[in-house]
Amino acid sequence: MSLARTEIPFGAQNLIIETGKLAKQANAAVTVTYGGTVVLVTACMSRKPKAGIDFFPLMVEHQEKTYSAGRIPGGFFKREGRPSQREVLTSRLIDRPIRPLFPEGFYNEVQVVSTVLSSDGENDPDIIAIIGASAALTISDIPFEGPLGAIRVCLIDDKFVINPTYTQRENCTLEIEVVGLKDGIVMIEGEGKEVPESKVVEALEFAFKELQAVREMQNEFRKKVGKEKAKVEIILPNNELKNKIRELTFGKLNEIYKIAKKEDREKVQNELLDQITKDMTVYADHKINDREVTAGDIKMIFDQIEYEVVRHLIFNQHKRADGRGLKDIRPLSCETNILPRTHGCALFTRGQTQSLSVVTLGTKRDEEMIENLEGLSYNNFMLHYNFPSFSVGETKPMRSPGRREIGHGALALKALRAVMPTKDEFPYTVRLVSEILESNGSSSMATVCAGSLSLMAAGVPVKAAVAGISIGLVTDKDKYCLLTDIMGLEDHFGDMDYKIAGTRKGVTAIQLDLKIKGTPLEVLEKGIEQAKEARMIILDTMQAAIAAPLNDISAFAPRIISTHVPIDKIGEVIGPGGKTIKKIIELTGVESIDIEDDGKVLIASMSKESAEKAIAYVNGMVEEPEVGKIYNAKVSKVTNFGAFCEFLPGRTGLVHVSELSKTYVKDVTSVVKVGDEFKVKLVEIDQMKRMNLSKKQAEVE
Repeated sequence: MSLARTEIPFGAQNLIIETGKLAKQANAAVTVTYGGTVVLVTACMSRKPKAGIDFFPLMVEHQEKTYSAGRIPGGFFKREGRPSQREVLTSRLIDRPIRPLFPEGFYNEVQVVSTVLSSDGENDPDIIAIIGASAALTISDIPFEGPLGAIRVCLIDDKFVINPTYTQRENCTLEIEVVGLKDGIVMIEGEGKEVPESKVVEALEFAFKELQAVREMQNEFRKKVGKEKAKVEIILPNNELKNKIRELTFGKLNEIYKIAKKEDREKVQNELLDQITKDMTVYADHKINDREVTAGDIKMIFDQIEYEVVRHLIFNQHKRADGRGLKDIRPLSCETNILPRTHGCALFTRGQTQSLSVVTLGTKRDEEMIENLEGLSYNNFMLHYNFPSFSVGETKPMRSPGRREIGHGALALKALRAVMPTKDEFPYTVRLVSEILESNGSSSMATVCAGSLSLMAAGVPVKAAVAGISIGLVTDKDKYCLLTDIMGLEDHFGDMDYKIAGTRKGVTAIQLDLKIKGTPLEVLEKGIEQAKEARMIILDTMQAAIAAPLNDISAFAPRIISTHVPIDKIGEVIGPGGKTIKKIIELTGVESIDIEDDGKVLIASMSKESAEKAIAYVNGMVEEPEVGKIYNAKVSKVTNFGAFCEFLPGRTGLVHVSELSKTYVKDVTSVVKVGDEFKVKLVEIDQMKRMNLSKKQAEVE
C-alpha cells in the first residue's frame, strides 16, 4: 500500500491518519495522531471461515505500551503483562461499535489490534483507537460497512468541549463518548453528575453532528488508498430449509413464548429443538454452501425462527414472552444488611435478576494504585462485579474476571461515582462487590441499584440514591418498539441494549450497544425518557427499603478520626523510618496512622477510645508548650534534685525537688517514682529552652 496521509482540525488539535509505512503485511494498518498521542491500528482477516461456529469471530486487542510515555513498567517483571482494566475497557469500546457493521453470515476471523506508540499524557488514546479501527477496516479488503466517526464530548462550564484533555475532564459535569454513522448513532458510553435528560440529549445531538467530519475524512482516505473488498464466503441458511423448519416450529414457538417462567419455557424449547434434530435424514435434500446440513445449522435456523416469533409477538400483540406490556417493570424487591458481619450489604431483585452487593470500608492503605500512561494515581472507590455460571443455571469453570465482568463493573462504578462523598467528607476506602446470583436481564443495572442500597446501609454519606434500567428496541422497517426492563431473550433477539442510570435529579451513567447499523436520535431521546419513568418507580421501591444513609458505620468497620498537623511538623510525627508512628500505634492500639502531604492525619481503629487516644498523642506532639498551663505528666526519670516528666508527647521538663510538694522533701524517691502520673504546671521556659515544671503549684490551682 502506498504512503498516504490525511488531516483535519478536530477540537483543539488536528487529527492525522497515515498509512503505508508500518505493519505492511496486515490487511490494513494506519497510525492516528492527535497532539502527541499516536496509535497504530491493524486489521487482519483469516482466509477461510472458521468452521463449526454460529457467531462472528471478531477479536479486538488494545495495548498501551509504557514506552509511549517514556516510562518503564513497575513491578518485578519489567515488561507489560496481562491487560490492565483500562486496556480491557478500551478494547470493548472499539469492539462494540464495529461489530454490527460486518455482513451477516460472515464467519472469517477478524482481528483488530490497537497499539499506543506515543502518549503525551494529555490526550486519551481510546477515541483515537476507535477512529483508527474504523479507518483500517475501511481501507482494507475486509468486508466492513463503515466508516464510523467517534468523538468524546464534555460539558464544562455549560459548554461542550470536543476531545478534552485529562486535565479538562476533571472539571466536567458530563462526559460522553459517541460513535456514529451517517444516519444514526451506533454506540454511547458516558457518565454525568446528575445531569438532566435534556442536557444529555443536547450532548448527543452535538456529538453526532461533530463526528461526521471524521467519517467524511475516512471516506476521502478510502478513495485514495482503499483496497477492493475481498470476495468472502457468506454462510446463510438455505431458504427452503429455513421454510421447512419454520413450518415445523413457528406455531409451536408462538405458544412456547406465552410461557412466562424462563425455566419452563426453555425446557419446552429444548424439547422442540431435540425433536427437529433427532432425525437428520429428513434434511438430506438440502445443502448449505454445498455441504451437508448439520445439527448446528438446524440450531442456528431454530434461533432465527425464535427471533421472528419474539418480534412478531411484540409488534403484533404488544406482548412480551413473560406477558408484560412494553413499559412494564418486573416485580421488585429490596433488602438491606441481611448478612451479620459485613460492613453493609443489600439484596436487589428485579424479576429473575438478582444482585447481592456488599460494601467493605478500609483505610487509606487499602486504596487502589493505578499505573496508566499519564502516571500513577490512587483510587479510594472500587466496584467489582462477579457473574458466576450458576446465575443462569449453567456449569462452567470458575475463572478470573473476563471482559464482560470488567465492563459491567466499570459501568456500575460510573453510575455510583457521582454521588460518592469526597475524601474530606468520608476518609475511607470503599470497596463494593456485586455478586450476581440470578441473571435474566440487565445485571449491571441491578448492580447499580443494589450498590446504592448497600452504600447507604454501610453508612456511606452518598448524596442520593441511584437506580438504573435497560431499555430495549425492536425494529421492523419504519416501525419500532421500545421495551422497558428487557430480559435475556429480548437482549438476545432485540436490536438494542440502552442502559441509563441516575438519581431523581438526573443521569449519572449511560451506555448504548446496538446489533443494527445505527439508530436515529429521536429513538434514543424517547429511550431516555422511558428510562426516566422506570427509574422513578425503582427509586420509590428502594426508598421504601432505606430512605437515607445510616447515621453510623458498622461496629465491625474501622473508625477513622482525623486531625491536622503543621506541614513542618510532619517529619517529627513520622519519626526516622516511621519510628514515631510505630510507637504511637503500639502505645494506643490503633490499626494505622496515615499522614498526607498537607498535614492531614488519619487514624484508623476498631476502638473509638484508642483512636481518640492516638489523636491526643499526635496533637500533643505538635502542641507548643505554654507557660502557666496545666498538663498531665508522667515521670520518666528520678534524680536526687528532682523528677523529669513527659508532659507532652516527646516533651520533657524538670520538676525540681522544691516544686514537688508544699512540705520539705528530703528524698525525691519517697515522693515520686518512675511511671507515676500527676498534674504539673509549666512555670518557665529558660533561655536554653529547658522547661521547668511544678507539681505543687498545679495542686494548688
